[in-house]
Amino acid sequence: MDISRTHLIEDLNSSMEGQDVVFGGWIVDLRKLGKMAFLTIRDVTGMCQVIVKGDSMNLLEGLNRQSVVRITGKVQASKAKDFDFEIAASEIQILAKAEYPLPIDPIGRLESDIDNRLNSRALDMRNQKTASIFKLRHHVLSSIRETLSKEKFIEITTPKIIGSASEGGANLFGLDYFGNQAYLAQSPQLYKEQMTIGLERVFEISGFYRAEKSHTGRHLSEFTSVDIEAAFMDYTDVMNVLEKLIVDVFRKTSEKCKIEQEHIGNQIKVPDSPFERITYSQALDELKNDDIKLEFGDDLMDSHLRILGDNHPEFYFLTDWPMKLKPFYIHEKDDDPTLSRSFDLQHGYLELSSGGRRLHDPEQLKARLKEQELDPANFSDHLESFGWGMPPHSGWGLGLDRLMTVLIGIDNVREVVLYPRDPDRLKP
Repeated sequence: MDISRTHLIEDLNSSMEGQDVVFGGWIVDLRKLGKMAFLTIRDVTGMCQVIVKGDSMNLLEGLNRQSVVRITGKVQASKAKDFDFEIAASEIQILAKAEYPLPIDPIGRLESDIDNRLNSRALDMRNQKTASIFKLRHHVLSSIRETLSKEKFIEITTPKIIGSASEGGANLFGLDYFGNQAYLAQSPQLYKEQMTIGLERVFEISGFYRAEKSHTGRHLSEFTSVDIEAAFMDYTDVMNVLEKLIVDVFRKTSEKCKIEQEHIGNQIKVPDSPFERITYSQALDELKNDDIKLEFGDDLMDSHLRILGDNHPEFYFLTDWPMKLKPFYIHEKDDDPTLSRSFDLQHGYLELSSGGRRLHDPEQLKARLKEQELDPANFSDHLESFGWGMPPHSGWGLGLDRLMTVLIGIDNVREVVLYPRDPDRLKP
């Protein structure tokens, strides 16, 4: 059986009138009107109308909606208001028949809740709103890689099975690795820092894991993170890289993805830059105006961030956090060692990224590990590399899934992940 096609649907147009074409897709609609029938066929690129009449009507036998077909026909003018051309079918091959009842309506005429759609995720991709989300995700990833490559970053891939906690934290998935204790990586932090020794500027886009029993619209057990690390850059320098990356993502998708924005029902607006920058101390003062009294060194809870988000609903940086709130590898400020050279990128209340300047002196690192009650022996491989001439460096990690929710204007990361994993979902 020949399954090839001469054209994608987006390649067909009215200027091809009289030309023979072969294309494939699935049946969105099928209407029989006497001795004539109209099929609406869609592939990943678009939709067109197929007309069947006369002796060709027997080609419709066995056809139903959502079945996959290969159609041979001739392009001709159309009187339909939604199509300026149509295909007069001479042959219809049924490549795969849809079995009814379908678990969800992929056209979207009957709405399904997100759990049912996730349970039938592959079929959900025939819903144009859902498909548009993942087409946009593709363009976002392309834009990120383009921006970072232009900034002289080199893409790397780090291990996801590791022998010790990369940031000394909890919430790790443990596993048996041929009789040894291993973990799923929650971050590429230590590896990307080591790579600045020779590659200087590196980035990674990959899945990571966090064993956190959170039941919110912004937490997942498996998530996609965009990470960079750069030698000879301070934390303000990598903040500028992050801001440029965000603006590029919004600008490029706004320009390239007009149809996807229509299907999603959300117009992508390029954010104003430069992004506002607010220090941790300024945030405490703002909260004090709302009768929220926090001491220096107190962490900002979700309720606090929501108040700040009301005051700053767009992108902004929260900078200069107390050292006591930051991981062992973060560098202090020269003029005030109680403050860190660090930042979070926020969109309203939602944290999208965290980063900062890293310690590059191995003795300082050992001392910081002990301060945080971590055993330097567990980081011996990492610390060894710092004795080989580690340049000063800074970096950040950005939650891609959260960024996608901001881009398309929804508040549940499960909508933008193909097969999300959370404490309640391990299938499909």
